[in-house]
Amino acid sequence: MYQALYRKYRSQTFAEMVGQPVVSQSLRQAVATEKISHAYLFSGPRGTGKTSAAKIFAKAMNCPNQVDGEPCNICDICRAITLGSLEDVIEIDAASNNGVDEIRDIRDKSTYAASLARYKVYIIDEVHMLSTGAFNALLKTLEEPSPGLVFILATTELHKIPATILSRVQRFEFKSIKVPDIVGHLEWILAQEDLEAEPGALSLIARRAEGGMRDALSLLDQALSLLDGSSLSLDVVEEITGSVSLRALDAYVAGLRNRDLEEAMDQLNTILDSGKQPARFLDDLLAYFRDLLLSQAGLTFADRSPLFQENQELARDRLLDMLGILIQANQTLRQLSQARLALEMITVQLLDEPASEKAAGPQVARLQAEVAALQEEVAQLKRTGVSSTQPFKPSPAARPETRVKLDKSRFVKILEEAVENPVLARANLTKLQGAWGEIIESLSGADKALLEGSQPVAANEHHAILAFESAFNAEQTMKRDNLNVTFGNILSQAAGFSPEILAISMADWQQLRQDFAAKNRQQKQEEKEKSPIPEQFSFLASQVVIQDD
Repeated sequence: MYQALYRKYRSQTFAEMVGQPVVSQSLRQAVATEKISHAYLFSGPRGTGKTSAAKIFAKAMNCPNQVDGEPCNICDICRAITLGSLEDVIEIDAASNNGVDEIRDIRDKSTYAASLARYKVYIIDEVHMLSTGAFNALLKTLEEPSPGLVFILATTELHKIPATILSRVQRFEFKSIKVPDIVGHLEWILAQEDLEAEPGALSLIARRAEGGMRDALSLLDQALSLLDGSSLSLDVVEEITGSVSLRALDAYVAGLRNRDLEEAMDQLNTILDSGKQPARFLDDLLAYFRDLLLSQAGLTFADRSPLFQENQELARDRLLDMLGILIQANQTLRQLSQARLALEMITVQLLDEPASEKAAGPQVARLQAEVAALQEEVAQLKRTGVSSTQPFKPSPAARPETRVKLDKSRFVKILEEAVENPVLARANLTKLQGAWGEIIESLSGADKALLEGSQPVAANEHHAILAFESAFNAEQTMKRDNLNVTFGNILSQAAGFSPEILAISMADWQQLRQDFAAKNRQQKQEEKEKSPIPEQFSFLASQVVIQDD
């Protein structure tokens, strides 16, 4: 029976793991030094080796012949774990066994010692699928583990794991595997199968796998099923992955470069008529422009066509402008029913001149007007005999624009609540600060970059104030509605409340606090001066009735 490549060539030792050097080295060292913890959590994207690492780790810690933390894969225990037949190493899929009863059954059976192996190991895959009750049942076992018991939890969604579980495990984060590492492993597999691949075929598979080795092996398996001969062609890989051929992209971009609308539209119709999905075309076009930018910066790409070399003549400003158009279009194209029509409009937009060139005309005109005004002022000064040593005052047109005024009322309200109930305010801020690391780790891309430059400074049940070093980052944060939703969801899981973000620059926050404190002191002083009751008798204020003579 045929065995899929991702099963046939699954890593069996730490040395065979691809793209995870830190994880493999740490686990191997733990086995070699016999410092085995009772619980581990492997997190990361799909297909990056989490389950394979768990099985290798289970073999290594139980192998009687392990050398420097590596299993021998020859003894009966190693073979049984590889085949999944050793009763002391239990692999569970939490997606289908996510109830309280299943976890309670694990908890009850975990009290029994291993029968054949040294350690009894539970590998729970997709652990984020467990229900709240199941997590609570698992928590008791993690708090008081039996001797010789090891839990290895694996998940693709770390932010769904309760903080109580995270604090009781050793965490290892698996990274997306880099394209060169995937290509190198695929070349090794083809060598084992006595096969070859055309230049660029394996690179395309690696890019389409998006960092997952299992996805790459599945695509390679699918491509090999159409193999006619002993060499894997680029055309077959393009057909399997639904990618737009480089030749078609070369011709399309050449039409854009020459501002030839008819040629660009003909190439677009040819690409779409061949069955390529609009979203895939847009992704490939983005990658093509990225390669052009990198090539202009000095990075060399093997086996590129002469037309690609000619397309490098695109001006950098125009290329960046085109990338901006594509990135913006990529966010909306998947929501449109008329994707083909949208691509035609995008093509017309890509043929247009860069926004920087459009803006240059008005800017030059404005600068010329300002220079003429300054010349007129100088001539006027000379006519009136004003000394040239007088300080120069710029005209109003030359003054910089002021920033949008900050709405302080929402921040002041939170400060007023903090004064009225300081215990609750401190508790909310403590919960927010305690979950801050998990919030940052759960985000990615621009969202993560924005919040990494901030710190929580105050919170109530409905709002969390984040102070930013950069006022620009604070403004950008307030504009990202999706970040607000993600922030609330993560904090709801981690801290039990779901506030909205109020972003402010650190300088504005410090000034606002100073102003609020000064105003608060002034109000107290005024109340003190108005009261005829001496301060030492202020506790009687509610019982004293003041009457005028």
